[in-house]
Parts: sequence; C-alpha cells; structure tokens
Amino acid sequence: MKKIYLLLLSVFCVAQAAMAQSGAVKGSVVGGDTKEALIGATVLLKGTSRGTTTDTNGDFLIQNVPAGNYSLRISYVGYSYPDIPVNVSDGATTDIGTITMQASVMVGEEVVVSATRRPEKLTEAPAAISVISSRDLEALPSFNVGELLNKVQGVEVVRSGVIGVGINARGFNNAFNVKMYQMTDGRNSMLPGGTGLPAGFYNTVIKEDIERVEVILGPSSALYGPNAHNGVINTITKDPRRHPGTTVTIGAGNQDVLSARARHAAVISDKFAYKITGEYTEGQDFKFIDTVYNATLGALPEYDVEFGFKSKRFGSALYFSPTSTTDIILDYGFGQGDNIGVTSNGRNQINGWTFQYLQGRFVSPHVFAQLYSTWNDAGDTYQINARTTNYYTLRASGYSEAQAAQYSKTGAKPGEIGEGSPAIAFPGFIDKSHRINGEVQYNNNFGKLDLITGLSYQRDVAYSRQTYLDDAAGDIILSQYGVVAQLEYAITEKFKALGAARYDNHENYGSQFSPKAALTYNALKGTFRATWGRAYSAPSIQFQEFYLNNGALAILGNGAGLTIRNTETGAERMIDKLEPEQVQTFEFGYKGTPTDKLFIDLSTWYSKSENFISPLTGVTPILGKERVIRKGDKDVTETAANALNYYLTYLNYGNVNSWGTDLGINFYLNNYFSIGAKYSYFNSDITDKDNLDNDANGDGTVSVSESSLNAAQHRYNFNFTARDLFNKKFFGSVNVRILPEYDFYSGVQIAARENQNQRVAPYNYNYGPLGGFTSVDLSAGYKLKEWMTLGASVSNLFDSAQREYVGSPEIGRLYSVELRFDLTEKLLPNLSVLNGKY
Repeated sequence: MKKIYLLLLSVFCVAQAAMAQSGAVKGSVVGGDTKEALIGATVLLKGTSRGTTTDTNGDFLIQNVPAGNYSLRISYVGYSYPDIPVNVSDGATTDIGTITMQASVMVGEEVVVSATRRPEKLTEAPAAISVISSRDLEALPSFNVGELLNKVQGVEVVRSGVIGVGINARGFNNAFNVKMYQMTDGRNSMLPGGTGLPAGFYNTVIKEDIERVEVILGPSSALYGPNAHNGVINTITKDPRRHPGTTVTIGAGNQDVLSARARHAAVISDKFAYKITGEYTEGQDFKFIDTVYNATLGALPEYDVEFGFKSKRFGSALYFSPTSTTDIILDYGFGQGDNIGVTSNGRNQINGWTFQYLQGRFVSPHVFAQLYSTWNDAGDTYQINARTTNYYTLRASGYSEAQAAQYSKTGAKPGEIGEGSPAIAFPGFIDKSHRINGEVQYNNNFGKLDLITGLSYQRDVAYSRQTYLDDAAGDIILSQYGVVAQLEYAITEKFKALGAARYDNHENYGSQFSPKAALTYNALKGTFRATWGRAYSAPSIQFQEFYLNNGALAILGNGAGLTIRNTETGAERMIDKLEPEQVQTFEFGYKGTPTDKLFIDLSTWYSKSENFISPLTGVTPILGKERVIRKGDKDVTETAANALNYYLTYLNYGNVNSWGTDLGINFYLNNYFSIGAKYSYFNSDITDKDNLDNDANGDGTVSVSESSLNAAQHRYNFNFTARDLFNKKFFGSVNVRILPEYDFYSGVQIAARENQNQRVAPYNYNYGPLGGFTSVDLSAGYKLKEWMTLGASVSNLFDSAQREYVGSPEIGRLYSVELRFDLTEKLLPNLSVLNGKY
C-alpha cells in the first residue's frame, strides 16, 4: 500500500507542475428560440478532461487550461451546436461571447461520464452506453422509472407486477441477479450486507430529481470493481443550482394506484444551495396465488398473501462551494417499501423494508472523494412459502384457524401453543445489515494523455441472526479494497487508445485483476470502437452463507464447500466452494449519425465465462439417499437434515461461451417526429448437453436447469415519438415490444416448456414459459400552462397475457394519469426561489 500512495503522490506533484502555466475560457449559452439562458449546459474542451456546466445565467468559466489550441464542445439535451475552435494563452482568459444553440431532436449529442468516468460525447464513448434523459422522464407519466429501460438498447427488463421491475443484460438472469451494478451519484446503491441486491422498489430517488440515467453494457469491473459484470446503471440526480424551483406531481391509475411526489431546490447564496425530495405511492398488485411444495402435505396454495404495495421516499442534499471550482456535498436518502418479492426459493411478503444512506462528497476539477454509509432493515418481512407450510401443518394437526394464522407468522416454541404442541419455525427475516464505502479519485490531462486513478474501500456487515444466513456466531464482516488506473491517449485527432486496470482484494475470495483495452476511430459522424475487457461477479454474502431449512429442503451457502454422503453406501463426494465468476468480452461497435436524420447504435460481442455462478441448484439428485454432512469443516448433519434429504446451493460451472448483437436505429423525419427500432440477439453454448464442463451439480448430465439461458434469443422494440407539437405543448409516443417465449429456471422457480402446467418435485408449479407476447404502450402529455402539464399513459394496451417472471402474475393493462406543476422563477416570477448567483 505504501508504494501505491507514493505513486499517487508523484502523480499529484506532476499534475501541479503541469498546471503552473495556464489560462481560462469563458462565455454564455442561450437557446435559439427564446434567447433564454440554458442552465446546466455541458461545456467541454475536446481531448481533455476539462469542462464545466453553465450557471443560472447561462455563463461558464473553465480555469487552469494549459496554453494551446482546442475545440470547445457545448451540449444540452434537445439542442445542438458545432464545435468551436479556441486559442488559450498563458495568464489570459479567452472570451467566446454568447453562443446561441438551436433546438434539435437528434440523439447522440449528450455528454456522458460513466463509460470512462470523465465527460465525453455519447457517440465517442469507448463502450456500449445509452442515456435516459430528464426530457425522457418528463414524457413518462408514471412513477415507475424502470418502464423506460425497456427502450434502452440491449437491456432485458422483466416485470413481476405493477411495480416490480428486474433489470439484466446479456442473459443468464435469475431471481437474485447482482450482475448489473447500480449506482447513484457515484454511490453504490445496491442493498448492503447479505443480499447485495439492487435496492429496486426501496430506492430513495424520485423521478423528478433524476437528471439522467446512463446504462453501460458489458464488463465494467476495470473502473467499477466487483459485480460490474454485465454492466452499470448510473443514476445522476439534479444539481439544485442548475435545476432550482419546485416541482409537484400528483398521479393515479388502475390497480388503485395513487402517487404524490415533490422536489424543491433553491440557491441560497453564491456558496450554498439545497434540495429536498419526497414521495408516497401506493396501489394493489395483480392477484396471483402461487403454489408451495411440501413433502408431507403436497401442493399447497400460498396462505394470506397481501397484494397491496406502498412506497415512501425522502431525500435531502446541501451543496457548499468554498471556491468557484470546488463543491462539498452532503446528502441523505430514505426509502421504505411494502410489496411481494420473488426469490429463487419462493416469494417473500415484504413489509416495511427500509433502505437509507448518508453520503459526503468532495468535487473539484481534478479530485473526487466520497465517504458514505448505507444500511437497511427488513422490517416485518417473511417467506410466504414458509408461513404457508406452517399454517397448513398447524391446521392438519387440529389447531384452530386463529391459532394457525397467528403462529404461522410468529413461529412458536415447543408447548407454546398448547400442551405438547410442536416447535414452529419463524418464517420471517431479520436483516439489519450495513456497509461503509470510501473512495478517492484523481484525474488530469497531459497534452494528448488523460489520466484517471483512484482507491476504494468497502466494509460489509451482514446481520440476520440466522434467519437466512449462517451467522449464529455473530455478524459476518467482510472488507475489500481496490486500486484503479486508466490512461487514454489521442494517437491522432480521430484515433484514440484506452487502457484501464483495476486490482481488488477481498478478504474472503482473494485478489482479482480486471483489465480493459479499447481503440476508437471517429468516422461517418460517429465512432467505431473495438474493446476487450475482463470482469468478475463476486459471490455475495448470501451465496456464501445462506442458511434455510424448511423441513422439505435445505439451502446452504457454498462459501466453504460442501461434503455429501450417500446414506446407503456411505460414499462421500465434495462440492467445491464458490469462486468469483469471471468473464472476458470482445466487442465491436459503431455509434453515430452517418446522415443528418439517422442515428445508428450497433454492438456485437462474444464472451467467455469461467466459474459461472449458477442459480440455486439441487446437489442431491438421488432423492432421499444423499445428504449434506459438512459445510467446510463444520458438521451440519443434524442442523441441515430435512425430510427429503434435498439440498440446494450455488455452484460454479466450468466454461460458458455466449455471444450476441444489439442494433438500434432512430430516424428523424423532422424536428417533431421520429421513428426507431431496436433488435437484440443472444445465444450461448451452455445449452450443449454433451459439454460436461457445464454439469454444475456433478451428476454426469447437463440438465435443463443447468443449461438455461433465462433470456429470449430474440427481442424487438419499435417506437414512434412526437415532440413539441402545437406550439411546443404536446408530446406523445407509441412503443411496441415483441418478446418471444423462453424458458426460465432459478432455484425452485421454473417457467418452461418441459413439464408445463405441472409440478416436478421439489420445484414450484410450472405455469409454462415466459414471454410469448406483443405489448403496445402509449403515452402523451400536454402543457395546459407553462407551469402545468397533464400526462397519461397506457401499458399493454390490448391487455394481452403478459407473463414476464417466475412466481409472478400475468401483467394486464395498466394506465395512469399525472398532473405536474413546475413552479420556477422563470415560469412564476412572483415566486422567488433563486436568491443569488453561484
């Protein structure tokens, strides 16, 4: 570590010397129609990491610019302007005057930061990256931001109900998918501790506070570390200085949906600004009673399922600018939800799951540092299948309805219900896990060379009190740190090379090295890219330490390896402990606007995976004759015993190759209308039943559950969009999604053609494959006043049978109506929300 710190110190010293002689660039940016200041426009000196955004007057200033000739790029959603040549002299400020940007509907002008962790034009990023802008969000009259991800190229979105949205990319989905790394404002926004899952419905961000969502596909561990395996979803919230004012939204829809959201942001002085956000949403999910398999009682309908869902969110942030180029940001977020959660072992009734964070950030032109804590509480969450088994067991034993209802949820000690009454297992979860993260990053430009380097640290504390983890001895505490460096060199004006590498060390699974290399070439008004990268998906604490025994089956984490004994012959065999899954991907792509009205986004890729981590998989196929006797060196003969001697765990496959192509085309008929089409293809050799490298459980055959892609081979999406009609008051869109049917296996959950509409013990009931539908979605909005917009949307217009996830209902037609009030100083001059210039 001392060598690392000395290296970073050397980089800082070189950087300071390079900055000794420099100048500055300033100017103003306005919109072409009204000549009003464009607040928050991105201003970037091409070929450098130097940039800024315009303030409330449209002004900008870029300081510490080495003398030389540059091209200045200005970007703002919905507007365009050609690059501007700029000459910077030592000790002088170059004033380019007022720039008038013209309205445009073309995609590709956006500036993104997620691909290389520095600002760059979307079409020039060396990665498969897409953007959902605030303008896209404003045109969605729904509280559920996840609906928009259906329109993002290459992203696989599945709905498990009105509010349940799962996000994946490039196949191999399951009910506990952690391969898409999710961030908010540079913060790891996954749940802490045991699960490591996306926060999902419990996240803290409301739609009105999102500036944009950047989605990267492909291995990204070189910059983002563990579990940036299939990609990264980075949500960037609005800066109160660029987006001041008050927004209030009220919405309603079928399924008794009601939603109220509010955001208020203000600039107090040239040094202080703040924002506050809040949301309350409730409704009823589609009713669906799944079945629960019990060795003694057989197939049971789920008992006492609550279909109501509820979400509460709150956020606040304080921005302090000690200098004109430095920010200190402190923010807090709270999210709480009630809903039904689908897992690989059945479904959970989630009641009052709470997710919170406290984050501090330091932002300057060359240094970014942050420290934050994240924690959650499972509230009154419990397993529906465990409670169902408890209830019917008590009823079959002669206990009353009231007793069965009460003790099926609370559990009971022997004799607690009555004399001689049996022990009843507690079906609930205790999860009071928390996580601490720290990071420091440095960036600079040295002529044609851009440098980014950084250090990160993470400490997870998992707390379940053996309700789902093997933590009877106390909290499970695991730490990890990472070191990253990235260099980008402009070989010529059009040809660039990028190299990045990250080293991570985890105290449980050791060291991982994640490199990435990319070549980009600007041509046809876009960029061709060729990339190679290696990433890894680390086994979560749940994968390593899961402990669950409901009498019919047992789930054991595989962090230490398992020993299985044949109860008839006494022969023993070993299941190796989990190792991180590794993937290396070769990718070729083009993103650009070869003509003024056509935007093309093409990515084709090939991946090689090692130690592929399976969903929950049965490891005792000789039912009743095999049992797990040891976990590592720990004897579990008694504690893990169950009626069937049936055990599930997570396993590493040998080798899996996969490949695919994503193609997106947008054609702009004029400044008001556009049409688009997206197509994705995905396949893998994991379906080869003769390749015993993919025999996960070691039984000599590759079963359908082991060879599952869990994704459709083909996916199609078509859309028609209208904007700024009727004096810029109307907007609308039509979206058509075609999802062919496909099989899905995840633990005891099965949705497949084989054995359709029947039960195969110990799986849950198989209702048949997922997909196999065409969904038509409509949305539209109209500005009743400059400060008031009415919007409406309909999903699944023709009410087709739409099953997208195991253990979930058919999704019917959904409609919603929203009324949004934008109360800013520009629209309501009598409401003063700006008290100064920053």
